[in-house]
Amino acid sequence: MIDLFETKPRLSERGQQMHGLIGELYPICRSITGNGVRRTLDIIGRNIPLTRHEVPTGTRVFDWTVPKEWNIEEAWVENSRGERIIDFRNNNLHVLNYSTPVNKTVNLAELKQHLHSLPDHPDWIPYRTSYYKENWGFCLSHNQLQSLPEDNYRVVIDASLTDGALSYGECLIPGETEEEVLFSCHICHPSLCNDNLSGIALMVQLARLLRGKTLRYSYRFLFIPGTIGSITWLARNEAQAARIKHGLVVVCVGDEGPFTYKKSRQGNAVIDRAVQHILGQEGGHFELIDFYPYGYDERQYCSPGFDLPVGSLSRSSHGCYPEYHTSADNLELVKPHSLAESLAIYLQVVDLLENNSTYINQNPKCEPQLGKRGLYRAVGATAHHAFDEMALLWVLNLSDGKHSLLDIAERAGTPFGKIKAAANALIEAGLLSHE
Repeated sequence: MIDLFETKPRLSERGQQMHGLIGELYPICRSITGNGVRRTLDIIGRNIPLTRHEVPTGTRVFDWTVPKEWNIEEAWVENSRGERIIDFRNNNLHVLNYSTPVNKTVNLAELKQHLHSLPDHPDWIPYRTSYYKENWGFCLSHNQLQSLPEDNYRVVIDASLTDGALSYGECLIPGETEEEVLFSCHICHPSLCNDNLSGIALMVQLARLLRGKTLRYSYRFLFIPGTIGSITWLARNEAQAARIKHGLVVVCVGDEGPFTYKKSRQGNAVIDRAVQHILGQEGGHFELIDFYPYGYDERQYCSPGFDLPVGSLSRSSHGCYPEYHTSADNLELVKPHSLAESLAIYLQVVDLLENNSTYINQNPKCEPQLGKRGLYRAVGATAHHAFDEMALLWVLNLSDGKHSLLDIAERAGTPFGKIKAAANALIEAGLLSHE
């Protein structure tokens, strides 16, 4: 059995590292294609081994087509005095993502048809996109929109929509079997920290921790543009997708909201039970959501033609925190300690998946004498054991070749770590063997 737990000082250090990576990625303007995505993959690739893929524009991927590649150099709105009142260089959310090129003068009424704001949060800039319908536009605070005077405005968006490619990256950490655990995050959002630079940072840290360990499963980390990226990966790896036995979409893991788990379409897959058990044993408030066909890339992995056991583990949920898709989703919203807590939960999930085996009690007729093996009443209050008598007795009683350690932990209402530690002690004492 492997142990993937980290000490609090080490987790705190990793939280700072993750926050630092978010800060490095934050200024980059990303979209579902383009050089911003490639710059992001460059930075990820300096931290973990990364296989890069470029899928040409026009490639059919099931019912979709890889779109034209979008890149932007600069954009602004200028009043009649030559003053730039909106400037992409100040905040890359100012431009409607995937805007077509434009260079013309318009009056205020026409300009307002292309402006987006948030009346409920008048100081924030919204994040808006127009991926699959050609359009152009700018985003600004509602206060600024309200203050615009009648004037003629020059609008410039120096962008290109051309044949190119969709870029994504993957890191595969091989285990003892070809069965895989999938971790997937989207890398298409521009300067938005919780959604989803936090997911990128956590996956990088998790991959670094798993490299070099002896693992039961192989671990695949996908860094992809949202929706079209997962569709493209599945279309290119349709046969291989069957190897995925457990999976999580990693999103919104850096804020201070409660943990939220959205179940896979299957609803009671091992990954669903594992996450629910871990969050329940943590003792804090958490949200459990049944699968629904909207949100992030879990809806592609869980589409009926694949029906993979992939859930989504976040803190605040998709669209359910005020800063979502706004300029307030910034470096102040994500906290190093929140990132560290999220990493600790993900490590517990991996630890459970790796160690969730089924065992056979070698002394099944009545309880074995634990005292002569040094196990009876020597386990609860010492610093050398992480289990108690009841954990030992539960493992012995349910290790009949039909119950996994997760089954036992759920039945006993005991943290998986205690059940695992008890099983280890029983194996060492010759009382337990693999099925």
